[in-house]
Amino acid sequence: MSDSQVKKSSVAGLLKSNIKNYSMFLMLALIMIVFAVLTKGTNLNSRNFTNIFIQYSYVLILAVGMLQVIVIGDIDLSVGSVCAFVGAVSAMAYNSGAGILGAVLVALLTGMAIGGFQGFWVAYLKIPAFIVTLAGMLLFRGVTYIITHVNPIPIKDDGYKQLASGIFLESESGRSPGSALVVGVVILAVYIAVEFMSRNKDLKNNFEVIPLSLFIVKLAVIGALILGLSQRFASYRGLPIVVIVLGVTVFVFNFMMKNTVLGRYIYAVGGNARSAKLSGINSELITFVVFCFMGALAGLAGVVSTGYMNSALPQAGQNFELDAIAACYIGGVSASGGIGTVVGVIVGGLVMSAINNGMSLMNIGSDWQYVVKASILLLAVFYDVYTRRKAGLS
Repeated sequence: MSDSQVKKSSVAGLLKSNIKNYSMFLMLALIMIVFAVLTKGTNLNSRNFTNIFIQYSYVLILAVGMLQVIVIGDIDLSVGSVCAFVGAVSAMAYNSGAGILGAVLVALLTGMAIGGFQGFWVAYLKIPAFIVTLAGMLLFRGVTYIITHVNPIPIKDDGYKQLASGIFLESESGRSPGSALVVGVVILAVYIAVEFMSRNKDLKNNFEVIPLSLFIVKLAVIGALILGLSQRFASYRGLPIVVIVLGVTVFVFNFMMKNTVLGRYIYAVGGNARSAKLSGINSELITFVVFCFMGALAGLAGVVSTGYMNSALPQAGQNFELDAIAACYIGGVSASGGIGTVVGVIVGGLVMSAINNGMSLMNIGSDWQYVVKASILLLAVFYDVYTRRKAGLS
């Protein structure tokens, strides 16, 4: 066999082995194209792109945390109730004069404490996460009703909602193309630098990497997406603050999962907890830390959702956990644990957001939206189980 044939064979095998990751992007592109036809391009305008990120950012933030929980083989059903509880607590803190930074800090610490509380039961007392978080879902919903007296808590001014719906460096005319494009270029530069560093590290350790030509193509495609999205934001009002918050969250946890010892331990515990334990990994501590992360991100999502509504609603957070779980499974996280990426779940969350947004633009009722989302979730899990069975992994 010639060198060119060997190269083509290796590239074909690489594409085949990663088809599950590529299929997420293809699915998102197909959904956007279909709704562009059905809505006559309305879903592709700049205002709609901004609204999608502002309205559904809580799903993407929760999905980053839920990814880690599912990767270790657990589940968290309490995040919706935790969002409502933390949203109410942070609103009270803000109204008392803590300011937006103080309210966010209170939310993160409160959420982390809740995550640690539930993680202790799961990790050290060996109670199944399904039971612990189901109890947490009921507990924190009830506590939310108690502290709010089943009445909304209005925010005293517009400062709180800036995190959820504010625009970064918005000018008086309502347009700030410069800031959005500059931030997009900076993000792209950082992304390219991190990818090259990661590739060089893998080569140094003799790990398998994709051919340089495919690597360049991947960077070009993702770069085009980043700059295109920046242009969409710039042509409307500017870069939403919540997109910056989401971007920082994605960057931090993506780096952690891919390039740190903690990230490797999380995947190891999810792949085979017993083997991880025998190899010296403190699986109980890893589980505890993951639930702390999940709690902190639920707190952040609670602030974002509360800011979007500009009041803390006692019934807030309904079905948030289902949206986050769906985003993970659609984004390629394995139902068996041990497999999944931060970028994947973000794409999965965008798939769900694009579907919700497209059907809303078409004035399709919420009843049919539930049917469509349920069907997509079922197909995503079936695809995961089918591909694992075909590969002999289960």
